[in-house]
Amino acid sequence: MTETKTLTDAEWREKLTPEQYHVLREAGTERAFTGKYEKNKAPGEYACAGCGQPVFESDDKYDSGSGWPSFTAPVSQDAVEMNRDMSHGMVRTEVVCSNCSGHLGHVFPDGPGAEGLRYCINSAALDFKPEEGA
Repeated sequence: MTETKTLTDAEWREKLTPEQYHVLREAGTERAFTGKYEKNKAPGEYACAGCGQPVFESDDKYDSGSGWPSFTAPVSQDAVEMNRDMSHGMVRTEVVCSNCSGHLGHVFPDGPGAEGLRYCINSAALDFKPEEGA
């Protein structure tokens, strides 16, 4: 169940771990190859760790070799929003949760599949819900 996106900063800090807060609320990035879902191959759904909204599915996850969980597409186009990110001297496309505006990661035009996109997402921004019976 998704929660409201109208939490105060203090409520976000109480709800999230320091790493989750840094990634989701401050647009931080976890170190490559350190995230708990980078190597996860189990079937299931990935939800925003901030609000619980489903954002990616394991069927769309692949090993990009980048060090972060990578997906070819979100669970639906309504699940995420894209923002222009000009931080760190680069121009990138930021991916945020459409419900709580939590920073998930970035999308790049170098992925496999029909769209050719790689959604490079921080594990700290996700909660994994295994498929029942898997």
